[in-house]
Amino acid sequence: MKDFTADKNIQDEEAALRDILIVHNVGRALTSSLDLNHVLNTILTQMATFFGPESWSLMMIDPDRHDLYYAISVDKGVTDLPTLRIPIGTGIAGWVAQKAMPLIVEDANRDPRFVKNAVDDRGQHFESMACIPVRSGQEALGVIQLRNFKPDLLTTYAISFLYVLADYAAIAINNARAMARIHTLSITDDCTSLYNSRYLYTMLQQEVERSRSTSQQFCLIFLDLDHFKSVNDTHGHLVGSKLLMEVGDMLRSNFRPGDLGFRYGGDEFVVLLPNTSKSQGTEFALKVRDQLRSTHFTGGASLSLQLSASIGLATFPEDGDAVHSIIRSADNMMYQVKNSTRDDIATAHKR
Repeated sequence: MKDFTADKNIQDEEAALRDILIVHNVGRALTSSLDLNHVLNTILTQMATFFGPESWSLMMIDPDRHDLYYAISVDKGVTDLPTLRIPIGTGIAGWVAQKAMPLIVEDANRDPRFVKNAVDDRGQHFESMACIPVRSGQEALGVIQLRNFKPDLLTTYAISFLYVLADYAAIAINNARAMARIHTLSITDDCTSLYNSRYLYTMLQQEVERSRSTSQQFCLIFLDLDHFKSVNDTHGHLVGSKLLMEVGDMLRSNFRPGDLGFRYGGDEFVVLLPNTSKSQGTEFALKVRDQLRSTHFTGGASLSLQLSASIGLATFPEDGDAVHSIIRSADNMMYQVKNSTRDDIATAHKR
């Protein structure tokens, strides 16, 4: 006589081993890689294996735009998902993002939160939908969405397991954000929030290589504030630091997309202008010089301080065809002004 109890025990053991393997694979991905997309793909692939949905996706919240975007998606026949933005509160996923609460429906078309032919219905037939918030504490970071899963697989145990995988996704996202913050701090000047001098050499090497491959010019500008020591001596270093911050903000306000600013050290600044001719770079430098002359800086203490700067400009490749030579050319031009008239611009001449 067949022992059905023994068969069920074997099936239960196999299911438990499968679940352990899923958790093991996800945990191994978390600890072996800092690549967020790799970790999240691992988590969602394991989730799809477990629940067998026709399509699945991870939508992330953009806090600045207050909407959701598709970070990862497996949705056959739909090509516009990478560009689709969903307002928080709109549609089923938008509702879950707003409430930071899970929502599982067996017939999405009957749910009042469903937005037909707009957000939820992308021209495909589906019935069941499960949306689980990816949360850090009580804050929703994103939404995991499963469509057309097998309802009989979504038991109480399975839902709990889904929450565990969502928690793993939250850990991966928080880890990636922490690493991004650490990286940002490592390349940023504390005082001005411009990039620091170490990062200048990294970005300059990249720009040299890019400009060589595209045969484009770029400009490098060195700027040294005139008589800045007297500001520190008269008003103190705290005012001096606030003043440097104001100068950094002023420089940044003149940047085009792609322009980069650096605090080189002390009261020296460097500006990297990609795809910029000498005449365009000179125009930028003149604008900065005139703005420095006309601006009344407060130094964070309701003061009215005026500044000037000695500015040097060099163009790649004519004034230097490598990192150190282009830096040397711009620096030499800056010192040429500093050692003569100050409050002016010197441009490197073609070799």
